[in-house]
Amino acid sequence: MIDVEIEDDAWLDALPQAAALARAAAEAALAAAGRLPSRPVDFGLVTVLLTDDEAVAELNADYRRKAGPTNVLSFPAAQNPEGFLGDLALAQGVCAREAADQGKRLDHHLQHLVAHGVLHLVGYDHMSEDEAVEMEALERRLLAGLGVPDPYAADQGDHG
Repeated sequence: MIDVEIEDDAWLDALPQAAALARAAAEAALAAAGRLPSRPVDFGLVTVLLTDDEAVAELNADYRRKAGPTNVLSFPAAQNPEGFLGDLALAQGVCAREAADQGKRLDHHLQHLVAHGVLHLVGYDHMSEDEAVEMEALERRLLAGLGVPDPYAADQGDHG
């Protein structure tokens, strides 16, 4: 199950369907990574927080020792018997500005960033070239299944 919490109404003003879009992207990422549970569960495997730049800046400072907001933060959970994978936090202002700057639709950018964050929760990374190639290929496939254009295509910019 994917829990989506909308803390900043700007998400709903820009995307009334933000929760459904985030949930669909998270589920697609879990499915692509082979991590969907075989039966429904009563708890959230992932919690997605759609919040503002200030809240993400505070999280970024507290947990990463970096100043300012970023588009998405992933907080993997320690292994646990409940199967909880972790939390994501997305900054509305950063995401909206990036989408506009990169000529992307905000709904597509949101789904890309949620999928990207969930893949981090299940162990994917992009620190090396090989890891980046693998992760980006998986993102492209799962986003295509959601009807989202390739976020890494030359005319689509980068996720930041």
